[in-house]
Amino acid sequence: KFSLKDLRNRGNQQQLRSDFEDWLNGFSKNVQDILENFEFRNQVPRLSKADALGALIEKFLDPNLKLASLDNHAMGTVFEELVRKFNEDNNEEAGQHWTPRDVVKLMANLIFRPIADQITSGTYLLYDAAIGTGGMLTVAEQTLRELAEASGKQVATHLYGQEINPETYAICKADLLLSGE
Repeated sequence: KFSLKDLRNRGNQQQLRSDFEDWLNGFSKNVQDILENFEFRNQVPRLSKADALGALIEKFLDPNLKLASLDNHAMGTVFEELVRKFNEDNNEEAGQHWTPRDVVKLMANLIFRPIADQITSGTYLLYDAAIGTGGMLTVAEQTLRELAEASGKQVATHLYGQEINPETYAICKADLLLSGE
């Protein structure tokens, strides 16, 4: 029953917190799943206690805030760069926690190019048993669609995956939800 604009004028932190939590509860089951796996609701009391919840809402309502529109590839590249940077800081190497985008593209081509002439119009189910943030699955889908289109075929895809890390799962689900999956 609230928009973020409605919440900006709450007089006290307790009312703002209560109304903000009610606002969060208004999202779909898919978004609730994402919020739960990010443990986002655990942050609300901290933000409220620090008198920062209102300031955060104001930042999102700032008309000067320009959120860049990034496609899946660009967002994946940004995410991978952040993961790479933090892994290097912890003396870990690429591949321990993520697969570089160039390797993902190579893998998708190794899977689909040898059978490109066998791709027929129809529905394809794509599955990644360790989906991470979904980059490998979305690149595989894109590769399949491009190869099908190049030979005049029409394909529909259904993406499936599993992930044990709740935050990584939430990133993947949010990305797929935002991209229409």
